[in-house]
Amino acid sequence: MKVTNYLLGYKNLYIMQDTEMFNFSLDSVLLPNFVSLTKNTKKIMDIGCGNAPIPLILSTKTSAHITGVEIQEESYNLALESVKIDHLEDQITIVHGDINDIYRQYESCSFDLITCNPPFFKYKKDSNVNDNDYKTVARHEKMLNLEQIMVIAKYLLSNNGTIALVHRPERLIDIITEMRKNNIEPKRMRLVYPHPDKEANILLIEGRKNGRPGLKIYPPLYSHQADGEYTDEIRKMFEE
Repeated sequence: MKVTNYLLGYKNLYIMQDTEMFNFSLDSVLLPNFVSLTKNTKKIMDIGCGNAPIPLILSTKTSAHITGVEIQEESYNLALESVKIDHLEDQITIVHGDINDIYRQYESCSFDLITCNPPFFKYKKDSNVNDNDYKTVARHEKMLNLEQIMVIAKYLLSNNGTIALVHRPERLIDIITEMRKNNIEPKRMRLVYPHPDKEANILLIEGRKNGRPGLKIYPPLYSHQADGEYTDEIRKMFEE
């Protein structure tokens, strides 16, 4: 069932969601609050934008033009509706299709920032996947893997442009390996923990095309307090 929800505490922003599909998660809030945005950030691409939570949140932080690319038609249509009800058509463009085919339609070096909340799990024919193909594509690297993401980023990013990912800590070595294979240098990283006494369960990482070596590791971010409520830092991201 399709519903219209407020986008967290962001004033006058709405997002279209389908209760039978993934609703946007904490990952989609953490990433746009982690990325480096400067006055030179003019063009952004969000790969696998879903129903557009990351483009919508980014629109509150920058005047850059944002292109969201989504392969699944249901999510694409929700993203279009989200952009329309928020009157952001002049700032956000939603494109339907496979980024592996689409990216060559753009000139090389044409984006200053790429964001991506990609599928987390490697896909094999015998993988234990959800029967709902939407969720399979969202969770597993069936249509898009890390190697493809970094090849695309190398082509699309301007010199010193950045790519920022939200992923899982166990894939850190894979991410760094694929970044460096494509002349993208890891520059910033932060781990997110559900509680101080738990292992990290979310990784935020940013790499710079043709950047100099040197990785900054930020202090840990804790998402929940002992009582289960979000921490003050997370609540601030929600504009509460």
